[in-house]
Amino acid sequence: MQPPHQFVLLLLYSMLALVGFVTAQDLRNVLEPKNPQTCASLTASGSEDTRTIQKALDSCAKGKAVALSSGVFHSGPLVVPSGVSLLVDAGVTLKALTDPALYDLGSNKCGTLDEYGLGCTAFITIAKASGSGIYGKGTIDGQGDVVMTGKNQTWWELSQEALLLGVFQNNPRLIQINDSTDITLYEVTLKNSPRFTVYITNTNGLTAWGLTILAPASARNTDGIDPVGSQNVTIAHCHVSIGDDNVGISAVTAPARHISVVHNHFDHGNGLSIGSGTDHGVSDVFVSGVTFNGSKNGVHIKTNTYRGGAVTRVSYENLCVCGGVKNPIFMEMVYRHQNGTRVPKVNDISIDNMWVLTQGEYKFIGLSQSNQVTVKLNDIHVTKGSQWITRFANISGTVLDDASKEKYCGYTGNI
Repeated sequence: MQPPHQFVLLLLYSMLALVGFVTAQDLRNVLEPKNPQTCASLTASGSEDTRTIQKALDSCAKGKAVALSSGVFHSGPLVVPSGVSLLVDAGVTLKALTDPALYDLGSNKCGTLDEYGLGCTAFITIAKASGSGIYGKGTIDGQGDVVMTGKNQTWWELSQEALLLGVFQNNPRLIQINDSTDITLYEVTLKNSPRFTVYITNTNGLTAWGLTILAPASARNTDGIDPVGSQNVTIAHCHVSIGDDNVGISAVTAPARHISVVHNHFDHGNGLSIGSGTDHGVSDVFVSGVTFNGSKNGVHIKTNTYRGGAVTRVSYENLCVCGGVKNPIFMEMVYRHQNGTRVPKVNDISIDNMWVLTQGEYKFIGLSQSNQVTVKLNDIHVTKGSQWITRFANISGTVLDDASKEKYCGYTGNI
């Protein structure tokens, strides 16, 4: 199918786009964070530093941070208290120890396979906290590529084994944020997570600014940033190159809404995803100034009747797909053909000013004639030879096949 040049663009589209800009985003006034003052400055001991770091965090005054200021730190799981932050200075690395027993939740499941994959605590946990954060220009290394203590495989090799056997790996997440408010992640490099890198649940107010998140494309289930059942979230000026969703927004535990994803650069990964768990509804999402270079997908909305819910009032603008992206736009309501009784809805979706500089497949797959993917396209520039696959889709707008590597990509973000 050729690009749908004949789609009718609604006359009020420009006005609606402006309204979307105002409402479909983080409702906070988000500015670039600043590092907090420090309450303690630590130097790596050369051996395990878990107790030293945790003691400093527990005794730190609210509003201040424990600074890891020199050396390579080795630690087991850490908990950042409410109002307290961890600062990893430039040139410093905090490495997660690879002993599954340190992360085990009491059932001896961590580092093994089972039907659930919920047997490990995270490396760094922020829970029921307000005003906490992780800052600094240093590095936090999950060591997913290092052989586990007492095992003969790495965390990532365990994940691959789980895929082959059709079960789940019990691997720790790098950073877990639960039931919190006004949390900040700023500038730090997060790499080689054994599983999801930053996983946020039921949190109101999360700023992820200037992060670098890295893992090989082959590192399974290493999502970059996953806001789950959370609201008032801003993900800005981040560089994410990962083995799964670069950003994954879902509503498994509660509604996900008022989320801004602005001025980010995504290399390999599965792209900017909404779903697949949309149970409680995803709404009021604003995406602007994002580049995709080598990710499997660009814009990806995935849901089904097993974990379905409403996905609505989602606006994208000023997107650039630079190369190697199989599906620049992929909206599907039959994800993995998982069936249940939760009927999904995907409507009031708009994409404005998108340049795609290589050929790709554009897929819009609704559920039925009475339950279609509904999307408005405006100023979409694709490469000649691209394919359009539509079923039960209501698409309006303008698409031109005039994009090329020599033409302006339309991206103006400051990475």
